[in-house]
Amino acid sequence: MAEKEVLKDLLEDEIKDLYSAETQLTKAIPKMAKGSNDPTLQAAFEGHLKETEAQITRLEEIADILEIKPGGKKCVGMEGCIKEGAEVLSEEGNGTVLDLGIIGAGSRVEHYEMAGYLTAISLAEQIGETKVVSLLKKSLAEEQGAEDKLRKIAGKLLGSAPKQAAA
Repeated sequence: MAEKEVLKDLLEDEIKDLYSAETQLTKAIPKMAKGSNDPTLQAAFEGHLKETEAQITRLEEIADILEIKPGGKKCVGMEGCIKEGAEVLSEEGNGTVLDLGIIGAGSRVEHYEMAGYLTAISLAEQIGETKVVSLLKKSLAEEQGAEDKLRKIAGKLLGSAPKQAAA
């Protein structure tokens, strides 16, 4: 592991972590879409996959600006989030209840990503990398939008989900 002597070193690490996280998600999001019962939820995941692919391109652009390679690190945090999501996808039961579980897993993913983007933005601001900040903020806004969509879908599904097992 490389030494971290200055903020740029930490920013580099954050960019590599985000790059790994987003790359892992390009494999996980289609599974979440396929496992969704609700067409609106399925469409939300499919739409976010396109955003995720654009975020990867943005991270590659950021790596070019910073003169680093974006790969070479595995985001174990995202790996854990994806494993939790896979557990939800393997469960059986009421479709609406299962979709709410998928939304919960997706929400954890979005919050994890938002934390990474917020950290990278703060670091980039401190070292004066304004173009990097702009690119990171665009991805952050997409993550926040994805989370908002999931919350709205969950709100609709909660009303139709069974509350308790029949007595």
